Amino acid sequence: MADRICVIGAGRMGEGITLSYLLAGRDVTLIDIKPRSSAEQSEHDARVAANLRRELATLSRLGLLDAAQTDAAMRRVRLCRRDNAMTDLRAARIVFEAVPERLDAKRDAFQWLGQTCAPDGVIASTTSTFLVTELAELVPHPERFLNAHWLNPAALIPLVEVSRGPTTSDAALEQLLDTLRQAGKVPVQCAPSAGYIVPRIQALAMNEAARMVEEGVASAEDIDTAVRLGFGLRFSVLGLLEFIDWGGGDILYYASRYLAAEIGPRFASPDVIARNMEEGRNGLRDGQGFYDYAGMDVDAYKMERLGQLCERLDVMGLLPRAGGAPAAPEPRR
Repeated sequence: MADRICVIGAGRMGEGITLSYLLAGRDVTLIDIKPRSSAEQSEHDARVAANLRRELATLSRLGLLDAAQTDAAMRRVRLCRRDNAMTDLRAARIVFEAVPERLDAKRDAFQWLGQTCAPDGVIASTTSTFLVTELAELVPHPERFLNAHWLNPAALIPLVEVSRGPTTSDAALEQLLDTLRQAGKVPVQCAPSAGYIVPRIQALAMNEAARMVEEGVASAEDIDTAVRLGFGLRFSVLGLLEFIDWGGGDILYYASRYLAAEIGPRFASPDVIARNMEEGRNGLRDGQGFYDYAGMDVDAYKMERLGQLCERLDVMGLLPRAGGAPAAPEPRR
């Protein structure tokens, strides 16, 4: 029982986290805490079980598990209600809270968990809306509380953004990070700030894409093709800050000045870009930028990253080879 993961809230995110740990071979208790009649609860549990089996079937079609493993995974999940979850919660070292994004629902869940969980059991909220500093005030023993923001589809996307509160203990943080890694996840840490990392960046990018459609700059289809084959491919290999270092922070600075003058101040670069320029930290060619390249074999590093890009192009059937151009991808409708 001690190895069991508990997930509170059987919505899309709760089911996704459950699937992640079922794939990793862990036992999971998925707990629905919404008050329901007996008939409603039976119907709800049947629907959740059907959802999980359907998602596992999809993962099976993708080649991630076979029929026997699907059946074994379903045997490792326990669906229960608030009134019969105490034993599992007492034993769990990690509890993921995934109730609806309403403060009253969060407050109710945390008050109940505070009375039910082991005092040192780590509680991680999967909220995408509330800061850990806001929610920690609702949690008894806030030293064991953090935010763990998963990205959909949770069973496939490896990244989880972790945000600790001002009183979160190092032990709680390490327990959560270790448990995430056990499911094959790659946790990153960020300060309590609206939007975490990925939602903050992607909101800007998505709004700009929509704005270009609105302005008639390009069609939705051409913008999405540009994102998939230009933007997305490169940034699956190089992170945004790493990409700045490759091209040079000064290039970004002057490009941003032009865009800000032509389109609007939202394109102005932050002060750190100008500061890096003044300090001779423009990136690879200076040996330092957002990253320090001192002592690094830069040629080997470049070849590694270019090799990773070629692997992605090859998978997509777009790797250029001598003697023939790759087939152009079919437009998406």
